[in-house]
Amino acid sequence: MITDRASQQGPGFPPTMTLSKGCILCHQGAKMVLFVTGRCHRSCWYCPLSSERKGTDTVYANEHPVDIPAQIIEVAESMSALGTGVTGGEPLLVLDKVTEYCRMLKEHFGAEHQIHLYTAKAPTVEDLVAMQGLVDEIRLHPPRECWDQILDSAYLTSAQQAKAMGFDIGIEVPALPGLELLIPALPYLDFLNINELEWGDTNAYQMRERGYELADDLHNAIDGAKGWAEELCKHDKVHWCSSAFKDSVQLRERLKRIAQNTARPFDEITGDGTIVYGVFEPVSGSTGACASFIAERFEPDSYAIFPDRIEMAWWLLEKHSDELDGTKYVIERYPNGGMVVERTPL
Repeated sequence: MITDRASQQGPGFPPTMTLSKGCILCHQGAKMVLFVTGRCHRSCWYCPLSSERKGTDTVYANEHPVDIPAQIIEVAESMSALGTGVTGGEPLLVLDKVTEYCRMLKEHFGAEHQIHLYTAKAPTVEDLVAMQGLVDEIRLHPPRECWDQILDSAYLTSAQQAKAMGFDIGIEVPALPGLELLIPALPYLDFLNINELEWGDTNAYQMRERGYELADDLHNAIDGAKGWAEELCKHDKVHWCSSAFKDSVQLRERLKRIAQNTARPFDEITGDGTIVYGVFEPVSGSTGACASFIAERFEPDSYAIFPDRIEMAWWLLEKHSDELDGTKYVIERYPNGGMVVERTPL
């Protein structure tokens, strides 16, 4: 296993932890997230999966729905992905799909394209054979009811088989009371990741039923989750991944990579990896009458003309706002046609 030392733990945790290669690439924002199915054989109360994805078989590469497999390569190229994280739902319910996509990624980007897979199943030898050479790192998710007997569970057997077959193998679980029960499994693992327990729309009722509350108004982290992880995080194979880190570092670094590859000459890339540009919608509803005005005053790579609007450098729109009759506003959004973050009228 390729490892690195990182200090993402925060107060109360060891300053350095050994990270799997998959985590290193996630820290760099270099991992594409490949969601292969929303179906799952379990119904974990803490599952944060959205109602739009849960139970469906729609595939997503990052946030883009995938209609044909080639789109997965396009999304990976748009962010210069160095690896892929395969997730769900339960990916092993669609193992044929997983192996098809992973083989495609390895063939296109090379064997060094690092692929990790999350699963709440304990992969059988047959499952592991099917993934050999395609998946590099397996992250097991034993449900909470298995932790008390983790050494006697199918997950430990699967971990030993996977390690013998050359996989990097670890456990990845949310921060729940009882995490210290997983300590006996550490000698059999390359790593153990703890994700800060997060509040979501689909698990909100269960969170309230258990008396859990948000730690602050800025993130979805559950108050007390960090304390449940403290004993386990004393071990150097264990990595704590906070809600704040996912929001403020991991996502931002991935957006920056996408923006650098996809931004137009007049898009401004922010420090958060979003892009900013101006939009002018002529009062006539058609851009034809404005095209010559724009062409006479602006450089060719400083704008783009569409049937119903003209998009341009935001500062140019601001500068010439009084000369343009229509609706004018500045857009900040995720790159490559992603979610709109803010719309500011001019």
